[in-house]
Amino acid sequence: MTMELRHLRAFLAIAEEGGITRAAARLHISQPALSRTLRALEEHLGIRLIDRSTHYLQLTDAGQAFRVRAAAAVAAVDAALDPARTEAWPLRIGHTWSALGRHTSTVLRRWQHAHPRTPLELLRIDDRTAGLAQGRVDAALLRGPLTIPGSSSALLSYEPRVAAVPADSALTTRDDLVLADLTEYTVVLNTVSGTTTPQLWPDAAHPASTLEVANTDDWLAAIAAGRGVGVSSAATAEIHPYPGVAYRPLTDAPALPLHLVWSEPPAHATITELATFISEFIHPSPPAPNTPE
Repeated sequence: MTMELRHLRAFLAIAEEGGITRAAARLHISQPALSRTLRALEEHLGIRLIDRSTHYLQLTDAGQAFRVRAAAAVAAVDAALDPARTEAWPLRIGHTWSALGRHTSTVLRRWQHAHPRTPLELLRIDDRTAGLAQGRVDAALLRGPLTIPGSSSALLSYEPRVAAVPADSALTTRDDLVLADLTEYTVVLNTVSGTTTPQLWPDAAHPASTLEVANTDDWLAAIAAGRGVGVSSAATAEIHPYPGVAYRPLTDAPALPLHLVWSEPPAHATITELATFISEFIHPSPPAPNTPE
């Protein structure tokens, strides 16, 4: 059977809805028809995409990897057929916070000058993959360890970590801090798109308590209100000055690697060119003295 775009849309709907029933309702087709479409796709690929052994449908490892490719393929077709994009083909770059830090405006301006027919669209998406796994972007700027199957990446830089503390905290009297300085405070964690977890601290010195939030804005607001302290990259201090929040270098925390990540095959012809372009302004020299997680 020849595979069609509908097979990819069917699989993505199941992955996003977490079940056949909701996916079929979303696509306005019957459940048996959707099941047959999924089975045909799996037979064509020769792999199992969905684990049906549990009460709730889950993607297999192969399904996780294929989801990135399928989302990119569907997004590329939609973009190609979009009448609004006939004159230019934007390159959509997702990020969860801070983008390229202090280099952001320089890269955007110089790319626009060098590639006027390929606008660079920067999209903040509060998601672990900054929209890449859902096909919402062509590539993503991601910090920390990479866990996206079916993707390629280019290392752009290593970013030192900083502590974010309430501006009226006694910690602001110090020029720099270490992880142990934060353990007696509540640590605010962005569990949706952040990179900091209690495992950043040694086993014997985990923070006394944590407060979970869902995005950078809420993270900053909680710290400014005196509800806790936080840990982030130096780019956050550069891009997100915030009333009531002070940043201090965190000297014993490992630096964060910053990558440009894209699906394979690339959803846009200029992604690898963008990685080379960015490297003209940011250099991935190894961090010292810390090494990345």
